[in-house]
Amino acid sequence: NERSLAPVLYTRGGSIIGNSRVKLTNVADCVKRGLVKEGEDPQKVAADQLVADGVDVLHTIGGDDTNTAAAALAAFLQANSYPLTVVGMPKTVDNDVVPIWLSLGAWTAAEQGTIFFKNVVNEHSASPRMLIVHEVMGRDCGWLTAATARMYREDLKTQQMIPSMGLTRDRLDIHAVYVPEGEFDVEAEGKRLKEIMDKTGNINIFISEGAGVANIIKELEAEGKTVPRDAFGHAKLDSVNVGKYYGDKLGAMMGAEKVLVQKSGYFARSAAPNSQDLKLIKDCGLKAVESAVMGISGVIGHDEDTPDLELRAIEFERIAGGKQFNVEEKWFTAMLTEIGQKHPAQIPHFDKKGNAHPIKKTVSGMIDAKIKMAK
Repeated sequence: NERSLAPVLYTRGGSIIGNSRVKLTNVADCVKRGLVKEGEDPQKVAADQLVADGVDVLHTIGGDDTNTAAAALAAFLQANSYPLTVVGMPKTVDNDVVPIWLSLGAWTAAEQGTIFFKNVVNEHSASPRMLIVHEVMGRDCGWLTAATARMYREDLKTQQMIPSMGLTRDRLDIHAVYVPEGEFDVEAEGKRLKEIMDKTGNINIFISEGAGVANIIKELEAEGKTVPRDAFGHAKLDSVNVGKYYGDKLGAMMGAEKVLVQKSGYFARSAAPNSQDLKLIKDCGLKAVESAVMGISGVIGHDEDTPDLELRAIEFERIAGGKQFNVEEKWFTAMLTEIGQKHPAQIPHFDKKGNAHPIKKTVSGMIDAKIKMAK
């Protein structure tokens, strides 16, 4: 019986059930893909198929797009009296689902991003005046970039250095961290980083894939170029290439002889869950089954709007994407102070309706609490 081998999946990354990039409310895209016929309502087609197949519980697994799409489907089902319970699981390394404290996979991705850069950083010795840009996943939310940077620096502090032989902490350290929510002056940063480059001979930058992306898109469109977008209306970030854009810009300002851009996204996202994530996954999985049995729809997660971060099925109408990382988190500002970077002002982000994306609520000792919870 292969079901007895299910625990093997704990040691694997990815998804055995596959993935989909379908938005049921994007009728034109569903017709284009051949998923529905002209004039059909994709939500009704999906609901009818689920009922016909005898499905009475639908578990959705994914990030803000998946769970906001699930929320729309749940609203449709309720309005049309379909006997179906929808229970979502927040699985996104971006950690940007409102009002969920920590999404599945985010902690592992931060740990894997650290491992990734511990190897990549050694390339600083491959060329004089080397600029290494570590681009981390995170379209609207910089939590993963910030958490990875902190985790990497905490690990670096434990490593033995040999200054007399050229193995120094300042060459392996991070010299700048840029997130989508934090405003930064490119000219001022170029000047600051040049001074460090002149002293150490290399620069290491962590940047979110969505940092400063609005300005890049505006520049590309002003040049008459079209930025491709996905079914959810998001600009395809590989066509924007944030790491290369700012790497080239800052590299020229600091006189870098070589700019090396490395993206840890797929390396980090595809990893098997670590022990902390496995505990979170199991806790959420049990709560999801409990909610399904009781016929309670919602997205499972630790609710930031409860006093004790209660793990519960959070009502779909409260689920939203684009949650902003709080650049005033004490551990983040302390890290920036240590590396000599100016504390950024929070950049407000807005959805298509003009509503401001909420800022992640500060939970005292968020990372430390997570480490403690796993022990």
